[in-house]
Amino acid sequence: MKTDSCIRACSHAVMAAVFLLLPISLLAEPVTLQYAVALALKHANGAALAADDEQHASAAYRELHNSYIPQVTVGAGLGWSYGFPLSLEGSAPSLFNVSAQSALLHPELRAFIRAAETESSAASFRSKDQRNQIIQETVLSYAELEKWEQRLARLHEAEPEAHKMQGAIADRVKEGIDSELDGTRARLSEARLRLRIAEAQGAADVLRERLSKLTGLPAAGIQTETESIPALPAVAQNDDAPSKAADSNPAVQSAVEHARAQYLRAQGEHKSLLPTVDFAAQYALLSTYNNYQNYYVPGSFQRNNATIGVVVRFSFLNAAQRSRAQAADADARKAKTQADAARNQVSEETLRLQRSVTQMQAARDVAELEYEIAQKSVEAVQTRMNSAAANLHDLDNARTQASERFIALQDVTFELERNQVSLLRATGDLESWALGTK
Repeated sequence: MKTDSCIRACSHAVMAAVFLLLPISLLAEPVTLQYAVALALKHANGAALAADDEQHASAAYRELHNSYIPQVTVGAGLGWSYGFPLSLEGSAPSLFNVSAQSALLHPELRAFIRAAETESSAASFRSKDQRNQIIQETVLSYAELEKWEQRLARLHEAEPEAHKMQGAIADRVKEGIDSELDGTRARLSEARLRLRIAEAQGAADVLRERLSKLTGLPAAGIQTETESIPALPAVAQNDDAPSKAADSNPAVQSAVEHARAQYLRAQGEHKSLLPTVDFAAQYALLSTYNNYQNYYVPGSFQRNNATIGVVVRFSFLNAAQRSRAQAADADARKAKTQADAARNQVSEETLRLQRSVTQMQAARDVAELEYEIAQKSVEAVQTRMNSAAANLHDLDNARTQASERFIALQDVTFELERNQVSLLRATGDLESWALGTK
């Protein structure tokens, strides 16, 4: 019995050790693009900052809007009096007091409330733009990682053949069939392959770390799934896309709303010179030890006192406010200019992306044909080797060229995808494409 228990304990220990020593990549499960984007929208720091800015703008609007609701303060003004009881911070000394005040007629307050409401709308557009930024960064990082993973897999597949080729040429050098230069060239080809592998592995590790920071997933457990990347829509080369992007781009809409808010704020600064009316009320329970009764007609003093009414203010001379209004006018003009510049920039960038996509599509077609020719060249060299019309060097050169053409095709394809994703963001279609929503 003890022997069986020892055997089971040893087997469990061995299984645990094997599990811990397994490569992490074997334990990783593929992460779909949609899942990565959804996690990034919840976990990324930019999303939290944008949400905080939006909440701040909304709270600023509510703060101004609530100025019409009476602010009630309850307290006491306890103190000793010598002679006539003077006020304590503007109120008579009392055992208990209640005061209330609110705005009734404030032309400038209405303008400031509208400005804060518009600024809250601008913050919402900024939050949407930040959301698109997170989606774009996640999508591009995911697509680039998928590119490097494919390249790394292909390089690992070519590694045994390259090592075998280098060994074969080394034997030919020893036998005197090939020269030392041929051997050096073979070692160079193998060294280039190792360099490519190290480059691909390093780039993949960096991208996994970036996706880990965006999604909150462990970097070692991130593995892409090619089928989860939706097909990019065809780009129509028409003249409506720049204007559509200028109208629907959240960054432009935020700039336009901010300019409108600055204009309303400037109106409020000018209206601050107009008369205002406030509601005010106060109740106080006075004490007998503050000498009130000594300064009133005998029998006329009472401890319970209340006042209710309105406070009217007229601004006859306020040079500082006039200067503040002029500064607000300048801010409004500046915001308007910035909104126009943002619109023009987005329109120009969208047109550039349209033309760039067309160019990159043509470049990808060229790269595909060059890779196809390189692949056929490898097959042709192998056929010639069977008839002794080619040697190992010819095959090595053909394989090297095919590998370079494959890498070039990958790079061109990714640049095309980068431009297409940027164009989707500019036109406002990125989120629906990435998450598969309409």
